[in-house]
Amino acid sequence: MAKKVDRAKTRNLLLARLPAAELAAVLARCDTVSLTRRFTMLERDQPITHVFFPEAGVSSLTTSMKDGDTVEVLTVGREGMVGIELFMGATVATVDGFVQVAGGIAQRLPADQFRREMDRKGPFFRIVSLYAQTVLSQIVQTAACNRLHDSRGRCARWLLQTHDRVDGNEFILSHEFLSFMLGVQRSTVTVIAGALQKAGLIRYVHGRVSITDRDGLEAVACECYSVAARQFAALGLRPHRR
Repeated sequence: MAKKVDRAKTRNLLLARLPAAELAAVLARCDTVSLTRRFTMLERDQPITHVFFPEAGVSSLTTSMKDGDTVEVLTVGREGMVGIELFMGATVATVDGFVQVAGGIAQRLPADQFRREMDRKGPFFRIVSLYAQTVLSQIVQTAACNRLHDSRGRCARWLLQTHDRVDGNEFILSHEFLSFMLGVQRSTVTVIAGALQKAGLIRYVHGRVSITDRDGLEAVACECYSVAARQFAALGLRPHRR
């Protein structure tokens, strides 16, 4: 059950960049929600009622075709927010947004309160504006990645991005879910995961992934992982572990 926020601290890196007084004012307008697996933040073609600032866990923004095929367009952790479309003037979601790796909480701010904060054109507006630019770059990079890079490199990139955003080296992930995120067949994920495990880079048992050789996984990942790392580091929103 959601409860009102009465503190002036947050693990969300985007909010944490706010001056203390601004942060306290924003958090006073938020409530706290638990990030359980598949918790829905956005629903395609439905009104955007809130924006979310995760403090842990991993969320995905996905798009689907008429035949049911689904692919991820953006991964969001505690470095960012879910609902950036609202900042760009949208009132209805064009993607689905949900928690893919559970854990922790998010600060949830009503859409009308978020718009009011943006209209003030203060520090919050400026920070979100910079984040929005990075999100657009990430989406463009992901589109190119899905078209040009092989499934093995994209899978390694996705595993690294998830690893960056969770505590520890292990997280729950099914073959089916990963196939959705990468836009490939489940059988392809099975082959790739098996190869990565055989190489000693991961351990994948009963839907639970453990990163056992991060350096090796980075060597396998496509260039898009390091591109994303540089973009977030430039903003001081570094979810990456190094």
